[in-house]
Amino acid sequence: MLNDSLKPTGTLKLQLIGADGNITEQHEHNLVVNTGLAYISSRMYGTAQTVMSHMAVGTGSGTAGAADTALGSQIARVALDSSAIVTTVITNDSVQYVAIFSPGTGTGAITEAGIFNDGTAGTMLCRTVFAVINKGALDTLVITWKVQVQ
Repeated sequence: MLNDSLKPTGTLKLQLIGADGNITEQHEHNLVVNTGLAYISSRMYGTAQTVMSHMAVGTGSGTAGAADTALGSQIARVALDSSAIVTTVITNDSVQYVAIFSPGTGTGAITEAGIFNDGTAGTMLCRTVFAVINKGALDTLVITWKVQVQ
């Protein structure tokens, strides 16, 4: 049977590296929001859009919704450390973004994250809400976010 419907999905790996070197890891699923779907369509059409370039974290706890355009309560946004086309199931079916929130950046009770194409505003591709990660001032948070089109 031919399946010609596409649905982008995402997964995150969040690694909190304590000042003592201990690593705590959790895995989450995300929501590709409406602005993210429109962004993907515009890139397929060839419309000039700025590439996804930043990741943000926040303390908002509201459920992620398709109409979201920003985090509930952003506390930090950083430039991506890397982005690449990767293979999840079918060759080159995913984009992987990695961001590092260094000591002193994004300190607090983090409960949400998002991907954006601008350092301060821009289009949000994805948003996720998760169980609290308490990031201390000396901790590092590494987020590896994979968006797969399946």
